[in-house]
Amino acid sequence: MEETVEDPPTSAVLLDHCHFSQVIFNSVEKFYVPGGDVTCYYTLTQQFIPRRKDWIGIFRVGWKTTREYYTFMWVSLPVDLNSDSAKQQEVQFKAYYLPKDDEYYQFCYVDQDGVVRGASIPFQFRPENEEDILVVTTQGEVEEIEQRNKELCKENQELKDTCVSLQKQNSDTQAELHKTQEELEILKSTAQKLEQEAKAQKDGWETELLQLKEQNQKMSSENEKMGVRVEQLQAQLSTREKEMEKLVQGDQDKTEQLERLKKENSQLLLTLTQQKERQKKLEQTVEEMLKQEETTTLKKQLALKDENAGLSKKLSENKIIYDALQKEKERLERENDLLKRENSRLLSYMGLDFDSLPYQVPTSAQGGAGQNPALVYGNPYSGIQESSAPSLLAVKKCPTCKSDFAGDILDFTSEQQRPQPLCLSCPICDKTFPAKEKQIFEDHVFCHSL
Repeated sequence: MEETVEDPPTSAVLLDHCHFSQVIFNSVEKFYVPGGDVTCYYTLTQQFIPRRKDWIGIFRVGWKTTREYYTFMWVSLPVDLNSDSAKQQEVQFKAYYLPKDDEYYQFCYVDQDGVVRGASIPFQFRPENEEDILVVTTQGEVEEIEQRNKELCKENQELKDTCVSLQKQNSDTQAELHKTQEELEILKSTAQKLEQEAKAQKDGWETELLQLKEQNQKMSSENEKMGVRVEQLQAQLSTREKEMEKLVQGDQDKTEQLERLKKENSQLLLTLTQQKERQKKLEQTVEEMLKQEETTTLKKQLALKDENAGLSKKLSENKIIYDALQKEKERLERENDLLKRENSRLLSYMGLDFDSLPYQVPTSAQGGAGQNPALVYGNPYSGIQESSAPSLLAVKKCPTCKSDFAGDILDFTSEQQRPQPLCLSCPICDKTFPAKEKQIFEDHVFCHSL
């Protein structure tokens, strides 16, 4: 309902503590026509000084505290309080904020402390021809009016009782006033004495005033010094403020740098996470490769073991073959020596010298040198070939008498002296062959070395 948003200052001060005579309302009508603006005229007395937060409100008759206003308007302060125009003031209420019923209202001037300083006569908001309207009331409204009258009578009786008590208080106040007048005379005599004392004190105060003036001069000089000091402090303060601004700017730069470092750190953490994932993948790949390599190595080792076992088996078989061939060689060498000795004996029997023969049977050393270098263990048939040399067997004539019987004798003798085995046994697989199948036996032994 009020014109401004800010609420006016109010209080719970009762009516008997208000000063209604300090502001007087002028030209108050008995009724105002609804729908139009209302101008309130008032006069400020000399005992009252208006303030900035004073306001005028429209109150319904019967109000108890200043908080029960219907609407209000702020008052305007006069420029010069001593002029007559300043005493006559006015304030205008807009029609929108005025009451719409026909109850009785009044203007009240309230200061900024919430105390009422003046009140107008009651008035109504109704049309001008309202007196010609026939008012029809019901029985309930009549009973309500009678109840209202009883309450008003009761309030009137209470007011009368209050008036009697106020009269009694007035008589008591007059007695106190008489007593106060007597005390006032006593106070006047006391005041004269105090005036004399005040005069004496005034002289002393003048002296003290001179001293205070001197002190004031000293304080002025000190104030000047303090002013210089203040200027210096202000200069230092400005310097400190500049330094503070630099520090704040540096702090902002540090903060921005910290934010950048945080971002870089997050990126590095992300990169580190990716690298860890890659490293895990690489480790898994390496583990798989190691497993594959171990599997391959195991397979290779097994293959090498198998190959080594095969080679070892072949080596053992070759060694057995070598031993058999070596034994056969030694046997053949022994047979060759026997044949040499037999030949020497026969030659000596025939009167021939073995060294004078055109062809000599090679010794075991010569036979070894004349063997085929492609044979690792030597030629197994070398002894047999040496023992059956064609040059020696072809000699059938005696070197002395040139007889042709010597070959027959040598052949016969060598055949009788040479041992004839019944069967041949393989030194590797223990397979036996007849003595007639000597070539098959030698081929069989040779196959074991392949």
